[in-house]
Amino acid sequence: MPNERLIYIADSFYAPYGDKSQQDIISRVQTMVDYLLEKKVKAIVIACNTATAYAIDEIRKKVAIPIIGVEPAIKPAAIHSKTHGKTKKVAILTTKATAENTRFLSLINTHAQNIETIIQPCPGLVELIELNQQNSDECHQLLQKYLAPLNAANVDALVLGCTHYPFLMPQLKKIVNPAMQIIETSQAVTDELVRQLILKELSAAKSQQGSIQFYSSAPSIEITATMSNLWQQTIEVKEL
Repeated sequence: MPNERLIYIADSFYAPYGDKSQQDIISRVQTMVDYLLEKKVKAIVIACNTATAYAIDEIRKKVAIPIIGVEPAIKPAAIHSKTHGKTKKVAILTTKATAENTRFLSLINTHAQNIETIIQPCPGLVELIELNQQNSDECHQLLQKYLAPLNAANVDALVLGCTHYPFLMPQLKKIVNPAMQIIETSQAVTDELVRQLILKELSAAKSQQGSIQFYSSAPSIEITATMSNLWQQTIEVKEL
């Protein structure tokens, strides 16, 4: 989307959301949505599985612009398991809050019928990624711990149910069984955003110069270093 002007908010002060209450999550998401609406944005992506699960319905009731959420790719994982898999088993890596959410459990009931679904909460992974420690021994040990039972079960597909987890893709590929399909949702979310902008005739003109601004609720040298590393170029992070 080279012509769009993007605003990215990291709620670093309150992250991670995985151990927060539903009311706290809704309150934080509403605060950031209000901030973005003041900047006259034309669409918002809630780029967090936990925040989507707990807050998106409330936000959509109050906001007229397109609100795109992020949900674990259970449906494509189930389809892959049914058509190409051998064990008819699917595993989902999630935060604790997502694992307990009724919207998330409803997705499984809807899309993974006749498929054995293993939900694997992964406390500690988000915190390590936020600290730029995704390549550390501690992170590797946690991944080994969480993935060992999934390897033993020979699951057909592994769903990354948190938007932090794709940053662990190189490590994941070294640990999981080679036949296990790893599925995440970034492309599907981007496709839906593009579709909504076209549908509502909100797409940027091809002559417009795209840009991106980064904000954090707790900017620091460490946060800037982590975000620059994940973005793969040096960026400026402003205070939210």
